[in-house]
Amino acid sequence: MSIESFIAELWQSYQEVTPQATAIHQLFLENGESVINDHVAFRTFNKSPIDLEKIRGLLEQLGYQYAETYHFDEKRLRAYSFVPPARNFPLIFASELLTEQLSESSQSIINQLLAQIPEALTESPEVLSAGLLWKPPTWDQYKKLRAESEYAAWLSTMGMRPNHFTISVNHLKKMDEIGDVMTAVRMSGFNLNGIGGIVKGSPSLLLEQGSTMADKIDFEFGDGECHAIPTCFYEFAKRYKNSNQELFTGFIKESANLIFESTGP
Repeated sequence: MSIESFIAELWQSYQEVTPQATAIHQLFLENGESVINDHVAFRTFNKSPIDLEKIRGLLEQLGYQYAETYHFDEKRLRAYSFVPPARNFPLIFASELLTEQLSESSQSIINQLLAQIPEALTESPEVLSAGLLWKPPTWDQYKKLRAESEYAAWLSTMGMRPNHFTISVNHLKKMDEIGDVMTAVRMSGFNLNGIGGIVKGSPSLLLEQGSTMADKIDFEFGDGECHAIPTCFYEFAKRYKNSNQELFTGFIKESANLIFESTGP
């Protein structure tokens, strides 16, 4: 599988549950911009057949290299970042939920979901755009997970697909300030994640980020109940050069922690 086809499949899977993605992407194209992806993000469970280490192996098949580990103790998460084999491909940020830190009832629900994953699907990078690999949870199961971990609830209904794509502000021609980008997105009718400020990070930290709030879709749960749930969001990032005049390719833990909130209720 080529990286080009991998990214294309990710984008398709992301668009299927994220109507705003198509609209925002088109908004920038109509404004004369070339939309370049800064990074793509994934979520998973740590005791899944597709845990963080498995994702690492799948990405390495495509030429990506592990870069750094991040810990989010409050959210019970661990994350890896990856750099692509060439600059024209996006960075990748993948995180996993440390399920042993949840209650036994939540662990039981998650284990029921993970037991349904077909092993044959876990050996190809295509699994990262496969969506749900298990039967939908019941509405009651979803509520139990959501009460303890929004991240767990999101994964139970969205499965394996990009949590978000990210437009690189560095590659925009008409707007070079992320604040201006966020204003343009808001003025076009999209809700922004204002937790910790519309723009997270700073030039001194070498990275500025902002995001929309996740779309919502009507989802049919395993017991037949249908409810609106959050899906995915769009992010925007501007990177700065370090003292060696190299563009920063990492992530800022405090900012990433706030971006996670984009799929909140």
